[in-house]
Amino acid sequence: MPGPRRLNEPRPVAVRAGDDGAPREVAAAAVEAVREEWLVEDRWWTPRPLRRHYFELAMADGRALTVFREPGSGRWYRQRA
Repeated sequence: MPGPRRLNEPRPVAVRAGDDGAPREVAAAAVEAVREEWLVEDRWWTPRPLRRHYFELAMADGRALTVFREPGSGRWYRQRA
């Protein structure tokens, strides 16, 4: 039996970004608008600092979605608020 799952654990997601780096599609769904974006830099004093570029999105189908990219790896994740 698997152990407990962490709440709000990021999940990998396919994102197509524009030339400016902002998401245009998430999991093949169109992005209507970027509502907000921010950069999180934490644990900079440790051997494994945390750095994420977040985007709060309004999707074309009416959903709100938060995704982030890890600048070092370039991988995208979705995360529930």
